[in-house]
Amino acid sequence: MAAYTRVQEILQQIRELNDELHEHLREQQEKTYYQLKGKRIEFEAAIKANHKRIKENLFRYIAKSQWRNLLSAPFIYGMVIPMLILDIGLFIYQQTCFRLYQIKRVKRSDYIVFDHHHLRYLNTIEKINCVYCSYGNGLFAYAREIGSLTEQYWCPIKHAKKVVSTHERYAGFLEYGDAEDYQHKISDLRKAIIVTDTEEK
Repeated sequence: MAAYTRVQEILQQIRELNDELHEHLREQQEKTYYQLKGKRIEFEAAIKANHKRIKENLFRYIAKSQWRNLLSAPFIYGMVIPMLILDIGLFIYQQTCFRLYQIKRVKRSDYIVFDHHHLRYLNTIEKINCVYCSYGNGLFAYAREIGSLTEQYWCPIKHAKKVVSTHERYAGFLEYGDAEDYQHKISDLRKAIIVTDTEEK
């Protein structure tokens, strides 16, 4: 139990350092390229003018596109249908299961962010592509967070085989084959993600 507690402490330190790093990088980027005023993103006049100068003409952009990019476009954008189904499914899942489990629901807007359309150096097609990628990758990150919370509630056990990429909660899961006090440890991991009646669900 002491070893498990120490792992949780280290994970908490990693999360705090990661948050600090992201905040530092955001502040550094904001000072260099833009300013955030509430929800508004503002650029200096000289930067906006340079962005407009750099923007590639739409017809020239299409004309120089490689045939493989044009050929793959219907397959890429055809994925919007399963993604929308996934998005709706995740909403229904959270509204039912997470309420029943008393797990705080994942905020969709923390993962799906649309702000690339403010960049004047992108033409119309590039903006559409960026919005689409922002939606897709944000949706998958949102789904992964929901999945990781579900896994922590039902089966927080590591795999015996190496996993290439794991979510941030995985390191705190139970070791494969660790049967000692199994039910108690799972109960503790569940309690860590369950909200009280006074907290927002």
